[in-house]
Amino acid sequence: MLDRQGRSREAMIDDSSPIRIMVVDDHAIVRRGLLAYVDTVPALTVVGEAADGEQALTRLRQWETLGEPLPDVVLMDLRMPRLDGVAATDAIARTFPRVKVVVLSSFCEVERVHAALSAGAAGYLLKDAEPEEVLLAVRAAVAGEVHLGSAVARQLVRRMVAPHVGLSSLTTRERQVLTLVALGLSNQEIADRLVISERTARTHVSNMLNKLQLSSRTQAALLAIREGLVPSPAYDPADTT
Repeated sequence: MLDRQGRSREAMIDDSSPIRIMVVDDHAIVRRGLLAYVDTVPALTVVGEAADGEQALTRLRQWETLGEPLPDVVLMDLRMPRLDGVAATDAIARTFPRVKVVVLSSFCEVERVHAALSAGAAGYLLKDAEPEEVLLAVRAAVAGEVHLGSAVARQLVRRMVAPHVGLSSLTTRERQVLTLVALGLSNQEIADRLVISERTARTHVSNMLNKLQLSSRTQAALLAIREGLVPSPAYDPADTT
């Protein structure tokens, strides 16, 4: 994008003062490495660090109270004690909307990426990202854009094009059947509970297992417990469909 003088957005960022960076990570060695990298980049300058999300928020509030300039971008770890990166990102987005957050994490699970972006993160990179990519993400954040690391983007694309499986693939009735299976009910008991025929109940159980790519009622029960659909009882259902 060009401004009225024909300069690109990247050039406009390059011409401005250094981007102010805060590093938040509970591992001191990782923090030192990030700080050392930022110090070598003329376009960036370190203004602070924190060992967890709570400490980061405390320092941002202190700077605001003292009238000191806030960082432009926070490089944020996700897994930290006291206040994790997702919660800290959400708090920063709500309290300090001009401060952008770029996540630097060791984890690339789609659920973590979605959680961070939903909380207001302006970027998501893995900790093995090249320095150039960190700089690209920081500049994108300042420009009001979102930058995903190449590995993160590939993971999201894989999930988008993968077959539709998991709990979200079940119909409302099949989710009900899954819950009842997890509670140890037989096909006839499920039929009685849902006021359907035993044959229809058996069909729903079979469809549910096929969609979840499971081979037994026991596996379905364990999945339901893991997903929080039912509590975790001491239970061993009959393995019949």
